[in-house]
Amino acid sequence: MTNPPPRSKKKNEAAAAPEPPRRAFRARSMAALLPQISQPVFRKQSAAAVQVMTDWADIVGPHLAALTVPRKLSAGTLTVGCQGPVAMELQHLAPTVIARINTTCGHGVVKRLKMVQDLLALPQQAPSPAPPRTPPPPVEIDDMPDGPLKEALASLGGWLRARQGQ
Repeated sequence: MTNPPPRSKKKNEAAAAPEPPRRAFRARSMAALLPQISQPVFRKQSAAAVQVMTDWADIVGPHLAALTVPRKLSAGTLTVGCQGPVAMELQHLAPTVIARINTTCGHGVVKRLKMVQDLLALPQQAPSPAPPRTPPPPVEIDDMPDGPLKEALASLGGWLRARQGQ
């Protein structure tokens, strides 16, 4: 029994590894680079869908934006998450909402609305800000000349002392 002739490693390595793209070592305009960068992003979500999601409060108004959340824009259908009776209100306002979206984002972006009952539709409301605290008395700094730096450091020292006391 004879062994087959050995194959060259170089030939196999060259066939397995694709050739890297050639690089141009000259300045290129941003417009030439932008399609390569934006194409993968726009495959996931169109620019119109992103604009609808980000400008939702401006498009439908603060009252309706507080009660609804746009979920998905696909094939001219905008899915909107809402709770309870808001869906009925949105159904009556659908022609107006569609017209406002198409005015903002371009003609024919949204053809119909799909309301989805969603318990998590409302965006989480930020907790109310803590009441302002009164600043603690500043720390005395004797070996520094008077000025804004001394005042800032004295104030910082007061806050740190108050924090350590807690």
